[in-house]
Amino acid sequence: MTKADIVSEVAKATGLTKIETKTVVDGVLSTIIAAVSSGKRIELRGFGVFKHKGRKPRMARNPKTGEAVPLEKRFVPVFKPSPDFLKKVNESIKKQNEE
Repeated sequence: MTKADIVSEVAKATGLTKIETKTVVDGVLSTIIAAVSSGKRIELRGFGVFKHKGRKPRMARNPKTGEAVPLEKRFVPVFKPSPDFLKKVNESIKKQNEE
């Protein structure tokens, strides 16, 4: 599912135009990105938590040349789904596999 698909689904469900819905979706996504980028944790009850996680510096290897490449400490965004979200996904996938 793409962002355009999400915009279409939300527009259908809310009665808003696609342009209005796209503005709202873009606003939500940019707010989440800005908050996680500044070190904040975003908790959406019933959906999940967006946050950042630190990765330690380490030595990696270039698979093509075999040369050692140092990787500096870095931060990556992570998402942890809520228990309700996990339950719905598992129930839905099990149901699909039974059919």
